[in-house]
Amino acid sequence: MTGDWKRLLGPWPERVDPEPETVESVDCGSYIREKVVYSVEAGERVPAYVCVPKGLTGPAPAVFGHHQHASQFGVGKSEVVGLRGHPDQAYAPELAARGFVTIVPDALGFEERNWSRDGQGNVSWWEASTRLVRGQTLLAKCLHDITVALDHLVSRPDVDATRIGFLGHSYGGRMALWAPAFDPRIVASVSNCGCIPFRLSATHDTGLQAETVVPGFVPRYDLDDVIASYPSTTRLLISATRDDKWSRGAAELVVGDQVELALYDGGHEFTEPMRARAYDFLTRHL
Repeated sequence: MTGDWKRLLGPWPERVDPEPETVESVDCGSYIREKVVYSVEAGERVPAYVCVPKGLTGPAPAVFGHHQHASQFGVGKSEVVGLRGHPDQAYAPELAARGFVTIVPDALGFEERNWSRDGQGNVSWWEASTRLVRGQTLLAKCLHDITVALDHLVSRPDVDATRIGFLGHSYGGRMALWAPAFDPRIVASVSNCGCIPFRLSATHDTGLQAETVVPGFVPRYDLDDVIASYPSTTRLLISATRDDKWSRGAAELVVGDQVELALYDGGHEFTEPMRARAYDFLTRHL
């Protein structure tokens, strides 16, 4: 039964030549922040920031940084690189200071990929429902887009393609659990405050995020099965807090010796000590 659940995500988008283009390069002192665009599907270009530490002497380890949700649909990649939003979410510059190259795209429905009239509306349920009636899922689309971003990352001469990590908070923490099950290039992943399993999500204060609605998944599977399908070389850090509803059930997901748990007092946050632990984990495994 291992891996059978993957078929429930439905068909993935067709791959196209990403044709990456660098449209901006900004000197940020200790690192360069590039803005790149690339194709994820025919006619669909995605913007992302790539932060490259200065002074690299060879290919460096790299991390995919996934932004949070927070119902802030006009904010995405810019928060992770410190241009907007909460300073505790600006972890790409901190990773650059530690020698990591980072790529931070907008997820579908956020920031430059939000097609609502004012660029602030919740388009995720539209994106999910229009796929569901066609036998597709938004999750497959989101994971496809992550894989294409990693394609660009590993194609770069400043990146060591054997040392790829993933880091995300909240929505990003959810994707940090799913992505390694589909892309074996991710050898170390950190999920912060986004690990609640499906079996604990049928409550009025949590529920499901549009991006993770997979018809028929819950009767037989849960996030334990997703984590259990990782390649043997992949390591996962679940970073969670005791008062965060999106961290419920964190200890239940420690399946096997590939998974570490860091449990903190506090709420839905990504504090400096939590980030430091995440960076140490990535440094250890990349």
